[in-house]
Amino acid sequence: MAEKTTILNLTEEEFVHSGNRACTGCGLSIVYRIGLKALGKNSVLVVPPSCLTVLQGLYPVASTKLPCVNVTFASTAAAATGVRSAMMALGKDDVNVVAWAGDGGTSDIGIQALSGACERGDNIIYICYDNEAYMNTGVQRSGTTPQGVLTTTTPIKGKLQVKKDVPAIIAAHGIPYVATASAAFPLDFYDKVKKATTIHGPKYIHVHTPCPPGWGFDTRYTIKVGKLAVETGLFDLYEIENGSFSLSAPSQRLVGKKRPPVSDYFAAQGRFKSLDTDMVNTIQQQVDAKWAA
Repeated sequence: MAEKTTILNLTEEEFVHSGNRACTGCGLSIVYRIGLKALGKNSVLVVPPSCLTVLQGLYPVASTKLPCVNVTFASTAAAATGVRSAMMALGKDDVNVVAWAGDGGTSDIGIQALSGACERGDNIIYICYDNEAYMNTGVQRSGTTPQGVLTTTTPIKGKLQVKKDVPAIIAAHGIPYVATASAAFPLDFYDKVKKATTIHGPKYIHVHTPCPPGWGFDTRYTIKVGKLAVETGLFDLYEIENGSFSLSAPSQRLVGKKRPPVSDYFAAQGRFKSLDTDMVNTIQQQVDAKWAA
């Protein structure tokens, strides 16, 4: 078993410049910095229109030290497949080709290209940072927006539908590696990205990424809110390696233990203010049933 990363043995090399255009308290900025540390300099990024496009900056100014291909919204995984083919033609198959997209570009607009890449067995890493709405264009609901959340397109009663389980959809393709992670547990995320670089074939990592302006909480509470999602049992951290499922340490510690109520998580964010007591109780029952299974 590989040694777990700690703050003491985390690489000091940085691949993101100190200045960028991310919002204050941005969960993506944490995920991106840590993820690039795990990938290392022998990597090429493929990014669609998203908050990450804003974070990186516009040509000729960029906050990222790695080469990046900016592509259309629907083509992220397909473009990554093309970059992988180009690397192979150049005899550089050891380069990490990494598609990095938001939940809108993954669960909705780009899911057909991602499904195709998984079905073909393309040797790419796909990282979805899930801030649970189209944040870059004004907080519109996406497929992964949770039920009851207020957005600019669900402004009164909140979203009616449940959150789309994208990791389960991708796992159904039978790819070698699927994992979930959280910006609130960056070292767990680092180890999962590092592992993905050692596996041949499609790899998918879904990262829960708190967004202060879109979720409605103070910028200093990004990590607190992210941890609550995991500790209440709403967002599970796990790995599926060649079909074998295992909970990651932050979630494994919850097994058989009393968890904080989901209402603690909801109360910490303005986007859940439309939830009534009955809906909160229903969600609590669903979470309890999941963890009792």
